[in-house]
Amino acid sequence: MRAMSTITTSDGTEIFYKDWGPKDATPIVFHHGWPLSADDWDNQMLFFLAKGYRVIAHDRRGHGRSSQTDTGNEMDTYAADVAALAAALDLKGAIHIGHSTGGGEVAHYVARAEPGRVAKAVLIGAVPPVMVQKDSNPQGLPLEVFDGFRAALAANRAQFYIDVPTGPFYGFNREGAKVSQGLIDNWWRQGMMGGAKAHYDCIKAFSETDFTEDLKAIDVPVLVMHGTDDQIVPIHDSAMKAIDLLRHGTLKTYDGLPHGMCATHPEVVNPDLLAFIEG
Repeated sequence: MRAMSTITTSDGTEIFYKDWGPKDATPIVFHHGWPLSADDWDNQMLFFLAKGYRVIAHDRRGHGRSSQTDTGNEMDTYAADVAALAAALDLKGAIHIGHSTGGGEVAHYVARAEPGRVAKAVLIGAVPPVMVQKDSNPQGLPLEVFDGFRAALAANRAQFYIDVPTGPFYGFNREGAKVSQGLIDNWWRQGMMGGAKAHYDCIKAFSETDFTEDLKAIDVPVLVMHGTDDQIVPIHDSAMKAIDLLRHGTLKTYDGLPHGMCATHPEVVNPDLLAFIEG
């Protein structure tokens, strides 16, 4: 029985994690989006725990209860932190599920994982192949969009972290949307637990990292799930391209669902995750 809920990485960063369920059960590892924490997966963790799985979720460095690092806030280090966690917990045949930025982390980690560590992966509303607009990605979002994120974070992070979940993240800005104040407040709570410098740096990590070669290298089954009304990571420049780069990919799209569909529509998402994991 492990009482400790953090690991310390090679550069001295403490990574907080939750590890629930039978230690001999199939492990499912959840990777959260920016600027959130492991808590964003509460619904899915309870769902899969009840199905008999071992469920694990960590707070990315600089996020949640992990160290508020001013360095290492980029994908190479994020993936190395995941590798350190997988080694510390001796995870074998794990399923790695990543949302948004966490989907990029999953792609970057799984492409490099030790043989036997990973059985399957899931990318939900995920950032790969690459978000920012450039010559090789003309359909991407202009750099100015992400500069705007950085400016808003630096100017008034607390207000920015109200505006994002109130508006595009959960689709609460759409006519007829069923708004949950609890989800908005919980998004803000998770965001404000993390460090401003790490969150600022992570915007570059999720928007400018090119995951094309990672996607090509992954040799396990991958489920790509994406809402067609994702206002944060537009589906045409992410899932629709990622699926063509994966060797063993399956694409499932969700008509009208938002970026944060795991929280707004768990009753839709969870059974599909279960079917993929058990399939």
